[in-house]
Amino acid sequence: MRSNSVSGARTRPPRKATAPRAEIRTKTTHVHNVTLQDDYDWLRAANWKEVLREPAALPADIRRHLDAENAYAKALLVPTRALQRDLVKEMRGRIKEDDASVPQPDGPFLYYARYRRGGEHPLICRKPRPGTTAPGADTSKGKARETVMLDADALSDGKEFFDLGDTAHSPDHRLLAWSADEAGSELYTIRVRDLATGADGPDAIPDTTGDIVWAADSQSFFYVGVDADHRPSKVLRHRLGERPDEDTLLHEEADAGMFVDIDETQSGRFLLISINDHETSEIRLVDLEAPDSRPVIVAARAVGLEYEVEHHGDDLLILTNADGAEDFKIAAAPVADPSPANWRDLIAHQPGRLILSHLCLKGRLIRLEREDGLPRIVIRDLATGAESRIAFAEEAYGLGMDAGYEFDTDTLRFIYASMARPAETYDYNMATGERVLLKRQEVPSGHDPDSYRVRRIFATAGDGEQVPISILHRADTPLDGSAPCLLYGYGSYGSAMSASFRTRPLSLVDRGFVYAIAHVRGGTDKGRRWYLDGKRDKKTNTFTDFIAAAETLAEAGFTARGRIVAEGGSAGGMLMGAVANMAPHLFAGIVAEVPFVDVLNTILDDTLPLTPPEWPEWGDPIRDIDAFETIRSYSPYDNIKAQAYPPILAMAGLTDPRVTYWEPAKWVARLRATMTGGGPVLLHTNMGAGHGGAAGRFDSLKETALAYAFAIQAVGEGWPEAGKD
Repeated sequence: MRSNSVSGARTRPPRKATAPRAEIRTKTTHVHNVTLQDDYDWLRAANWKEVLREPAALPADIRRHLDAENAYAKALLVPTRALQRDLVKEMRGRIKEDDASVPQPDGPFLYYARYRRGGEHPLICRKPRPGTTAPGADTSKGKARETVMLDADALSDGKEFFDLGDTAHSPDHRLLAWSADEAGSELYTIRVRDLATGADGPDAIPDTTGDIVWAADSQSFFYVGVDADHRPSKVLRHRLGERPDEDTLLHEEADAGMFVDIDETQSGRFLLISINDHETSEIRLVDLEAPDSRPVIVAARAVGLEYEVEHHGDDLLILTNADGAEDFKIAAAPVADPSPANWRDLIAHQPGRLILSHLCLKGRLIRLEREDGLPRIVIRDLATGAESRIAFAEEAYGLGMDAGYEFDTDTLRFIYASMARPAETYDYNMATGERVLLKRQEVPSGHDPDSYRVRRIFATAGDGEQVPISILHRADTPLDGSAPCLLYGYGSYGSAMSASFRTRPLSLVDRGFVYAIAHVRGGTDKGRRWYLDGKRDKKTNTFTDFIAAAETLAEAGFTARGRIVAEGGSAGGMLMGAVANMAPHLFAGIVAEVPFVDVLNTILDDTLPLTPPEWPEWGDPIRDIDAFETIRSYSPYDNIKAQAYPPILAMAGLTDPRVTYWEPAKWVARLRATMTGGGPVLLHTNMGAGHGGAAGRFDSLKETALAYAFAIQAVGEGWPEAGKD
């Protein structure tokens, strides 16, 4: 359904709502001879670790305040209730309710996930592969029968929150290890299901990251354990039937500043134990055919050295920034001795061409790279060195690889989409060059790509850098400055913003919005340098790039100053807080989802789960006075001014271990106490979810509808009946 108006159907006006005023309980600290005062530190629960596991443990005074904030936000958004319902209905109408992934072959089976109509969570399934005799497969009546290995809808029944983590079938196809989080705190319990009986065994391992890698013998698997401070710190091997406290420890990380993760090579030969922060890597290998063997270090950690490992035959293929390869190169090293002294360049470094990831299939090395902001896939024959490319001609698009389970194959699966064109899944025959379209994303309510326009323009930053902006609008939207705009940004950790297809923003675009993504510094959208120019002492480039993008969209007629709603989440929420302080006049509204806005206090607190690993990204303000002053200069919470602010919607999750709930709660409280006009400022806290919000595919639409209704109201009728902040 399309409407030319940005306003929605209205219900009766709300009674005048009064914004909650948080009590002032000043906490004073001294850092580097600087006195810091925090009036709202009390909103941080002293028992926050307990709250992550059991939300009911939240102290009563904090719960009362968050409940009051939720009630205020609900009251002010009463005029949008019908609009929110319409938005949910529209967004749900674009979802194929009984959708299924394209099956991935592995030995005698095809594995896939699908949804039942109306289902919130997936069913993990398999069926016999044509032409094979799968053990235990039901092929009665001559037709391969599906086996539902795991019904996540059934598992979630009666639970306020349920998130299915990893699912990993054993190499002999007889068992399924699976993990789930039932609080939103990202603490996953791993269980093991017998696929012949459908019953879970006695194995239950709590407090893990949820990731699972099987040993080749199907009798044991590897996982990452979380410590008392919620940090992934231990890699263990679990043998089926044994108690978790008997599990074998392979690695325990003593440095609280390092993340620990596991994966396996595409060949299936090695477990990869990855130990890293935002600028340093160390990988240890375990032979999955000898799971009792000790891990072998590929290259010892050295600050600034980053690398990833794949395996082919007698060699490891290593994606790395070694030797000044800022945009990365690929080196080969013998499995027998993979130390850096034996690394030899296979794909040389090319400035401006960022190699994002690599994959080995038998006889071939495949890399996903980005140049001039656009991705491509390059396939290299390891025997001849010949290369072929997969790329597209659109101005802005997304491209990704789906590695699947198999190694000995001529088939590479990839997914392509643009901002206007739904995702297409292809199998590419690397021997013949033939592409086969396996699936085109369905939009049940209808979607005509030709009714939309995708553009890519550039904003000139204050230092002359060209900041890419990806744009989607309807073909008939006037570009005379009258259109409202939702401008999205992130700009941290080297994460690039893909210009791929998203169904949810169509509800704004079909109401006359221009939807835009600002590819600001801090991401790798224009190469590794683009990331380095937006971190630590250069972090403010992220903010000024976003402001330049907003100004450029207005100057080019896509929208106008004061008609732009800015949106960002997590570290992108920090961006929202910064631009609200720096350029409030530009924005009709700001949506900050789980916003990292209390940057200085958080990065000064080394007891929080993510703080030590964050120091390479932001700087260490505890030991480095320059880092302290830099963060203090832009931290959104610490730079709130006595000025008018645009309407702001902050969204939080009570059990969020990444951006704790008290960051947006404190931010909103200080904004209300300091601002001289504008607003309103709203806080919505999901009291039963974490960083990702509601876990169900339809439940999550309600939160998106809340944000979009706020945006539509902000550029439309505003909140004339409600009390201002």
